Amino acid sequence: MAKPKLKPKPKTAKRKAHRRSGPRLLDMPGLWANRHLQSAVATLGRLMRTPLPTGMTIAVIGISLALPAALFVVTENLRTMAGGWDQAAAISLFLKQDIDDAAAARLAEQLRARSELAQVHLIGREQALNEFRALGGFEDALSQLKSNPLPAVLAIYPQAASSAPERLQALHDELMTLPEADFARMDTLWLQRFQAILDLAQRVVLLLGGLLGVGVLLIVGNTIRLEILNRRIEIEIMELVGATGAFIRRPFLYAGAWYGLLGGLTAWFLVTIAVILLQEPVSRLATLYRSEFPLTGLGPLAMLVIFSGSVLFSLIGSWIAVNRHLRGAEPG
Repeated sequence: MAKPKLKPKPKTAKRKAHRRSGPRLLDMPGLWANRHLQSAVATLGRLMRTPLPTGMTIAVIGISLALPAALFVVTENLRTMAGGWDQAAAISLFLKQDIDDAAAARLAEQLRARSELAQVHLIGREQALNEFRALGGFEDALSQLKSNPLPAVLAIYPQAASSAPERLQALHDELMTLPEADFARMDTLWLQRFQAILDLAQRVVLLLGGLLGVGVLLIVGNTIRLEILNRRIEIEIMELVGATGAFIRRPFLYAGAWYGLLGGLTAWFLVTIAVILLQEPVSRLATLYRSEFPLTGLGPLAMLVIFSGSVLFSLIGSWIAVNRHLRGAEPG
């Protein structure tokens, strides 16, 4: 009997099977992410195998970033403290000595009727003397007084719309024209000057942060340059076997990113430790002034700025170093 002839498989089936063996388009993002993850983990492992130079570089970056971060924390705490001082009277009106508490109360009622004033508090002569006596240290001097030398005082709080410096000055001048007034003091003038000093300090922090960010860029760039020189032969071999520039550049960029991330984490750790160590003496000082002031560290937004800025400057430094020195590492 004749053997049946087997039909040959069509060539199109082979081609389809061959096509199915390669990566599909939908798998490309996963493959790309997997390669970058492997490169990032391998780069971190390479850095951990040289702990001393890696730790020194991270420490330098962390200290460089901790300085502007610490100044920022100081200015923010001072601004919070100044916010509590905003409750002080905008204008203290000292009445004449011959004005008793009853006349001072009538004047306070007249001023409360004015729309531009939010509150008017009367501090009577006896109340002022008792508060002065409560401060301590003046008992002997006060016991020698035959009469109360302190005048009645009106603590005047203007509305928010009338708190501008020019309006406060106009209100101050108007109060001085009252027949009961002896003199008036603007209690918020020093606070406005203090806020201006804090605004200036904040600008200095931003400028210092930018300069030290450039310093981080140079530190990481020089570190990556030395790493390229140490791996020059390895880079030449990779180029000979056909490695692309992106493949060669990738581990150095991840090294810069790791330096920036770990340096930012070090800066946050240093600032947090400083805040914890200073909290007790600050609380003790606030207690002497019958107050309390909890220090605040870096908030989420400040931490995000530090980490992102550190990583960004480090990546820029790595990119510059790689693009500059890889050309010199190419085989002739």
